[in-house]
Amino acid sequence: MVVSPASALCPPSWAGIVVLGDAAIVTAPTESAALVLRRALASVPVDSLTRPETVRAVLPVSDVLGPASLAYLSSADFRPARPQGAVEHLTSGHPDFQGLLRSAAPEDVAESGMEEITSPAFVVRAGADVVAAAGYRAWPAETAHVCVLTHPRWRGRRLARQTSSAAVAHALAAGLLPQWRARPPASRRVAHSLGFRELGSQLSVRLKEDPFDGARG
Repeated sequence: MVVSPASALCPPSWAGIVVLGDAAIVTAPTESAALVLRRALASVPVDSLTRPETVRAVLPVSDVLGPASLAYLSSADFRPARPQGAVEHLTSGHPDFQGLLRSAAPEDVAESGMEEITSPAFVVRAGADVVAAAGYRAWPAETAHVCVLTHPRWRGRRLARQTSSAAVAHALAAGLLPQWRARPPASRRVAHSLGFRELGSQLSVRLKEDPFDGARG
């Protein structure tokens, strides 16, 4: 349990729970929230910490995000996508890449994480327009958090696999460990097709205010 108001595991003022194998970390926005979480979660088995129904049963939760699966890939397990067309490398500030971000729904862009990539953007075009892109954000411990976005009109054409395969190859060549975070089944299928193995899960929870006040008292 860690008190971390600026935790990247969850939205601001929320609590973040990550389970990897038989270990877990919980970040709390305040000391009082940590006290509530510690008392409530102490008796919950690790493999149940990211199950919304379990957490709701022991905590006063007003909202949840997730769970999302966490999958990882070694170079030995990597199954690159078969080439289906040209994949270009663009800078994250390139106007054509930014055009994709502007044309997609804001919630899709936020879910993808593409606005935060630190790698090049690996893109596929339809004519002059970028219709799919992938990249990764460098995280601590030499981890590459893979991000993927396909325009809604171009989904179902294996473009996510094509662009993410290029991003993963770039991360592995840089000596990084690719990480794939996904909630939608379609995204999880793309990760599995590339060789990712699901090793953990993530859940974010927003606690009701009343228990915080009681904890302070």
